[in-house]
Amino acid sequence: MKRALFALALSFFAASAVMAQTPAPLPDTPLPSELVFVQNATKDLNARFPNPAAAIKGGYFRYNNEDKTGAISYANLKWNSVDPRHPSQLWYDVKGRLLGADFSRTLTMPAVTPNIWGLSPGRWFKFGAAHVHWIVKNPDGTMTYGLAARRKDWLAAGGDINNPQASTLVKMGKVKDASQVVKIFQFPAQWDTEIWLTPNPKGAFAATNPLVHPSTANAKGEM
Repeated sequence: MKRALFALALSFFAASAVMAQTPAPLPDTPLPSELVFVQNATKDLNARFPNPAAAIKGGYFRYNNEDKTGAISYANLKWNSVDPRHPSQLWYDVKGRLLGADFSRTLTMPAVTPNIWGLSPGRWFKFGAAHVHWIVKNPDGTMTYGLAARRKDWLAAGGDINNPQASTLVKMGKVKDASQVVKIFQFPAQWDTEIWLTPNPKGAFAATNPLVHPSTANAKGEM
């Protein structure tokens, strides 16, 4: 989930706009050209992935904790979203309600801002730091999510960023035994855009949603 980075990107864009006399930041509500994308994605994804069980059946898996917006992210490791029916990530709240989705394109496909699906290119922000995520199974059977290592730390430990292995985590002292790791993957550098799939009075592209309330247990939520 990168809604905080999205908000930061908009703030930076706003500051740059003043100096460079560029157009104002895009509104959080869809532009006329974006309505078809938002409406179709909202209808389709709510129908096909209404809950985490449907997402898991469709090839997604949970990889992080609830963030400060109340969302838990599920990824499918397909970082080049081919169409609005195939987001790279889906978000759910702690009760299993579908909240939103990420669509992505790796920076090498192509290395320019995407201009697709009627979305304004300004909707896409660059998440330019590849890193590694992993999930650990604890002795009591529970899972630990939200674990990540920066690219430079991974490479310093002799790991392959394009083919991360649990053995590197052992070398880094992140886990005691490689068998604890049930999932490990690279989160590549990418272009990303996000939309809320649940009603949001602030707009489908807003960084937060006043109708979504993080759980009281979320004291150190991710962003």
